[in-house]
Amino acid sequence: MMERMGLSMSEIKNVKKVIIQTVDKEISLEKASVFEIKAKDVRVFQVTAGEVTETAIAPPKFTEEDVMLVMTNANVAREKAIAALEEANGDIALAILRLKS
Repeated sequence: MMERMGLSMSEIKNVKKVIIQTVDKEISLEKASVFEIKAKDVRVFQVTAGEVTETAIAPPKFTEEDVMLVMTNANVAREKAIAALEEANGDIALAILRLKS
């Protein structure tokens, strides 16, 4: 009957973990069973989990503007600027000083 309606359903095999990330938390679904339902222009995923873990995500200690400022002032790539800001706990001046020395 589903095929007549243009729908197909299949199990996604060997799923280890399903992770849902929101702005303020991460939901980890272990021992998950996942089915994909395909319609004309839509894919729907049905997930059943054995174990669910929720973890709060700390807000970043620096902004995109901070990253750009460090990149410009220290003349480094984005990855280095982010690493320096993380190491300096978001302190822009300290990150720039460490990169320049």
